Amino acid sequence: MVKVIGVIGSPRKNGNTAYLVEKALEAAKESGADVESLYLGNMKMEPCNACDICKLTGECPKDDDVNEILSKLQEAHGIIIGSPVYFGTVTAQLKILMDRSRPLRADFKLKDKVSGAITVGASRNGGQETTCSAIHNFMLIQDAVIVGDGAPLAHYGGAGAAGAAGDAQNDEYGIETSKNLGKRVTELAKKINNIN
Repeated sequence: MVKVIGVIGSPRKNGNTAYLVEKALEAAKESGADVESLYLGNMKMEPCNACDICKLTGECPKDDDVNEILSKLQEAHGIIIGSPVYFGTVTAQLKILMDRSRPLRADFKLKDKVSGAITVGASRNGGQETTCSAIHNFMLIQDAVIVGDGAPLAHYGGAGAAGAAGDAQNDEYGIETSKNLGKRVTELAKKINNIN
């Protein structure tokens, strides 16, 4: 069975980004995946200080939750990363994870992992595509495979418009694109890994 991890890069555990990532994971589960959510807002994560020890050991020497997150990402076949839009890009929590992922890039441990992005802005054109692009760029540099939400829409991924907490539950377009992304990540992960 394929494993799909949902990374929720919001500081709010039960916010709009979490809601849409969970919708994507529901669709992934319906498509035959084993799923797990990782809430970065609940985790202890320190910024990278460029000590370069990870180049020698393959692991970050900091004593926080990042190494466990990186291990779970390695085990996954599919990765869905969600972030609210913070000034046109990802949250500080997600950026810490990206910066601290250097041990994965050393020998491209995320190579061929199927990945996708879900972003949530306060308005329909609230920076979702630039934030999505930041997530895509991160996964490209990790040599992962990037997918969007697939047919019939085939956009960058899940794109929600939600300002106040709970608004995403009324965003039919955001829900549809997020569910389509979860399904697409699972379908391609199955094909790449030759799992039915």
